[in-house]
Amino acid sequence: MDVEQKGNSAAQEQRAVDPGDEAAATKLWTVYISEAEKYNKGLVESWKSDMQGMLIFAGLFSASLTAFLTESYKTLNVDSGDATVQLLARISQQLEASANGSKFPVPPSASFTPATSSLICNALWFISLGLSLTCALIATLLDQWARDFLHRSEIRSVPLIWARIFSYRYYGLKRFNMHTVVEIIPLLLHASLFLFFSGLVAFLIPVDLIMTAIASLILLAVVTIYVVFTLLPLQYFDCPYRTPLSGVFWQLLQCYRRIRVHSTTESILPTKPWLQRWLARPSRSPMNVKAGMVVPSYGL
Repeated sequence: MDVEQKGNSAAQEQRAVDPGDEAAATKLWTVYISEAEKYNKGLVESWKSDMQGMLIFAGLFSASLTAFLTESYKTLNVDSGDATVQLLARISQQLEASANGSKFPVPPSASFTPATSSLICNALWFISLGLSLTCALIATLLDQWARDFLHRSEIRSVPLIWARIFSYRYYGLKRFNMHTVVEIIPLLLHASLFLFFSGLVAFLIPVDLIMTAIASLILLAVVTIYVVFTLLPLQYFDCPYRTPLSGVFWQLLQCYRRIRVHSTTESILPTKPWLQRWLARPSRSPMNVKAGMVVPSYGL
C-alpha cells in the first residue's frame, strides 16, 4: 500500500508539473518559430529580388545578343549576293567567248570555307546565348523553389512540430547547397557577358582594326576590374566588393594554407621533440596548432 500511495503521489506531482513545463516549452518553440520565420522570409525575399534582377538582365542581354547573331551567322554560309555576282560574271565570259568563236572552260566551283574569325565569333556568341538562357531558366526555377519553400514552411501545427518543419526544410537547403545554386546564376551571367565581348573582338577583326582595338581595350578594362573585385576581399576582409568567384578563390587559398601548414609541421616534427609533446596534449586548440592558417572569415 505504501508503495502504491507513493507511486500515486509521484504521478500526481508529475501531472501537476507537466502543464508548466509544457507551457514553457511551447513558449520557447514559439520564440524559435518567430525568429526562424523572419530569417527564412528575409532569405527567400533576397533570393527572389536577386532572381528578378537576373531575369530582367538576362532577357535584355539575350535579345541584344540575338540581334548580333542574326548578322554574324550569315558569315558561316556562302553569301547569296556574291554567288549571284560570280554566276553573272561567268555567264558574261561564256557569251563573250561564244561570240568570238572560242570555248570558255568552266572552272570548278570552289568550296566555301568560313573565316577563322567568323567561326570564333559565332562560337563565342552562341555559347554566350546558351549560358544566358540557362541563367534565366535556373532563376525561374529558383523563384518557384523559394515560393514552395515558404509555402511548406507556413503550414500551421503544434509549435514543436512546426519548429521541426522549419529546421528540416532549412537543413535541406544546406544539404543540397541551395546557396551555391544562387551563386552560380550570376557567375553564368558574368561568363556570358565576357564571352560576348570576346566574340565582339573576333567579329570586328575583319571589319576594322581601330574598332577591334577599342573593343579589346573595353574587354581588358572589364576583365581587370572583375579580377580586382574578385581578389580584393581575400586581402582586405572589410572590403565590400566581391564576385561569385571570390568564394571559390577563398576556398582554394584556405586549402593551400592547410597544405602548407601541414607540410611545414611534418618537416619540423622529427627535429622538434618539444613540438611533438605539445601537439600530443589533449587540451590543445586547433587555433594554436594551425595559427599560420587561421584567418577571419568575411562571410563567404
